[in-house]
Amino acid sequence: MKILYGIQGTGNGHIARARAMAEAFKVKSVEVDFLFSGRDKDKFFSMREFGDYQVRRGLTFITENGHVSYLKTLQHNSVFNFYREVKQLDLSHYDLVLNDFEPVSAWAAKKQKKTIVSISHQNAFRYRVPLRGASCFDKALIRSFAPAEHHIGLHWYHFEQPILPPIVHTQNEQVEAESFILVYLPFENIDDIIDLVMRFSRQTFVCFHPQISEYQKVDNIEFYPLSLDGFHHHLNRCAGIIANGGFELPSEALTLGKKLLLKPLAGQFEQLSNVATLEHLGLATGMDSLDASKVRAWLDEDPGEKVHYPDVASAIVDWLLKGDWDNKQTLTEQLWSQVDFPSYVANV
Repeated sequence: MKILYGIQGTGNGHIARARAMAEAFKVKSVEVDFLFSGRDKDKFFSMREFGDYQVRRGLTFITENGHVSYLKTLQHNSVFNFYREVKQLDLSHYDLVLNDFEPVSAWAAKKQKKTIVSISHQNAFRYRVPLRGASCFDKALIRSFAPAEHHIGLHWYHFEQPILPPIVHTQNEQVEAESFILVYLPFENIDDIIDLVMRFSRQTFVCFHPQISEYQKVDNIEFYPLSLDGFHHHLNRCAGIIANGGFELPSEALTLGKKLLLKPLAGQFEQLSNVATLEHLGLATGMDSLDASKVRAWLDEDPGEKVHYPDVASAIVDWLLKGDWDNKQTLTEQLWSQVDFPSYVANV
């Protein structure tokens, strides 16, 4: 079987999930080509697992100061260019197209009548899971942005729906937690982040941000440029994480037992829903803005407890190779039976 794997490249979470899948495919000696869209090629980093990967412009959302900018999104995206990329993508030598919310490969597969299996967190919102701020347009977008024949949704809890646990890519070093707080708020303005955390002069913060080009230290804050290895080094050692409301980083944090303070991207229903879900489960604290009072209260909270999620990536690869893609029941039951939540989540 030869597979083309299309991955949304606007957020690092999709890429982290693809790394776990790439490792699982490698173990099974499956031939996979990777295609990313939504980000300029020179903005990708730590991509060695993906070999000679392809990049397309695709479609993406533009953010500004913690909000989705719909005007800049419209200005940035070109329907003509997208149509051309879809038309030019030749899938004739692939047996299957795998997709993580990536529109170019999805629409090319639909046009060329290739079987496509979609695996994403966005697919979970096709089912009855907690939603916040989702308009009719948002719901339609989830269904049409990257069309597929078969859908697998990923979420932190099953909510009695046919979805799977997260695909978690961690480098879990057995180390003692240190006292610093890891800050990853890539959609927020760096000056706003500095203004927030410098108020807590007795607390050390380590901040990774796309606007940082080289290491620097300002009072109680250490700034680092984006780096996979550097980020995971600090992720394993931190006392807690302040982040936006994405899916993959909280998933990694939960498996490591790190407490979470999450600020969702304004205007992005997925992040609003994610934060509401984790608050409902008792697995994170949310804040609507960069709120110093919320940070102060959260810093005094107890450390987090680990959530054990199984090796979902390997299970999905085995399921894909069997070819019975209409049947997900056994896979779903098998994986959720291996999940171990803290006691306070058990009765949700």
